[in-house]
Amino acid sequence: MFESLSDRLESAIHKIKGYGVITEDNISEVLRDVRLALLEADVNYQVVKEFTNSVKEKALGEEVRKSLKPSEMFLKILKDELLSLLGSDKVSIEVNKHPNILMLVGLQGSGKTTTIAKLGNLLRKKYNKRPLFVACDIYRPAAIEQLKTLGKSLNIPVYEEGKKDPNEIVRNALNYAKENNLDYILIDTAGRLHIDDNLMEELEKLNNEFKPDEILLVLDSMIGQDAINVINGFNNKLPLTGTILTKMDGDTKGGVALTARHLTNVPIKFIGTSEKLDGLEEFDPERMVSRILGMGDILTLVEKVENVISEDEAEATYKKMKKGNYDLEDFLKQFKQIKKLGSIESLLKMIPGAKKMGLNNVNIDPKDIARVEAIILSMTKEERKNPAIIKASRKERIAKGSGRTVTDVNRLLKQFEESKKMMKMFSNGNLNLPF
Repeated sequence: MFESLSDRLESAIHKIKGYGVITEDNISEVLRDVRLALLEADVNYQVVKEFTNSVKEKALGEEVRKSLKPSEMFLKILKDELLSLLGSDKVSIEVNKHPNILMLVGLQGSGKTTTIAKLGNLLRKKYNKRPLFVACDIYRPAAIEQLKTLGKSLNIPVYEEGKKDPNEIVRNALNYAKENNLDYILIDTAGRLHIDDNLMEELEKLNNEFKPDEILLVLDSMIGQDAINVINGFNNKLPLTGTILTKMDGDTKGGVALTARHLTNVPIKFIGTSEKLDGLEEFDPERMVSRILGMGDILTLVEKVENVISEDEAEATYKKMKKGNYDLEDFLKQFKQIKKLGSIESLLKMIPGAKKMGLNNVNIDPKDIARVEAIILSMTKEERKNPAIIKASRKERIAKGSGRTVTDVNRLLKQFEESKKMMKMFSNGNLNLPF
């Protein structure tokens, strides 16, 4: 997500560091790079023109010309203008009604049904809501079964009545929710390959009768500049309260995120960050701009960790490290927790300065992770607690049990001992870093 755009913008910022002062000539050269970066990211041409004109006007202002560090002022201007495009403030989802009614709309193939499952999962975990999925996509083959399968995997109830009238289904679902003390109603509506009168008429009927607190449009972020037509097409008929951009973890150029809010005034409320059912993030413009400008996103990283590792667990692990009692049992436990956070590559990119440290190009083969886990799982609990007892015969048994070689087992044990020493030095504050 945004990698190409981020690289190009960082290159432009680096170029301006070589200038003692910002002039009409040198800022024009830098802004040419910025313009190309935005256009290649599929940002609308008119938006790019407005953006670069605004940046240029502010970069040539009195405050920047007098600045001792024009590159830092230029970076601030870029950040402020990107925030302006994305809608400076975070717009949160409505959660205070009892019950809340949310209707998800969108074209076929945008990931609507999967997104409703992710949203229910997030509402339950973060806001302690008791969600109910309502199956109103009565046309797409297997749509109802897909929603039931997703609901079952999350242990979230699904209300469905087959191919009945959607308004009648929602009417009965609200009674069901009241009887079962469920407080967040998520309606999965039908989609089409394109916007048509029949689709809009059905959605308008639902809106007119039930007046949802939220109507969110699910949008495939790979759709490109046509996204504006889709947003406006729905917004002209329905009072959209926000959009959800899916597939932001794929090869998307990111232009839709930088264009949609500015041209439609419909806020982005969520972005899909993976195919997993916890792969949905609340959209925060400030954090997104930090990612785009290569400044990392440490707050999101901390939140991800807090969702997986409790404060008590972290404290217990820290004490073990300090005493030097950290063992392979602890390592395996943390290993499983880290896997829940998502891809390690995406986590590393959230660290400020990741690119300078070479972390943005780190590629970790999931098979390597599985091999390490297999080796540890082939050990007895006693061996994990006390790796020092793992001698030749034990190594051969562990290697055979994990389908690896004795060399692989030796390598893991050596790496564990080295990391254990480093952890102890870190926890005691005795590690002198070379910078």
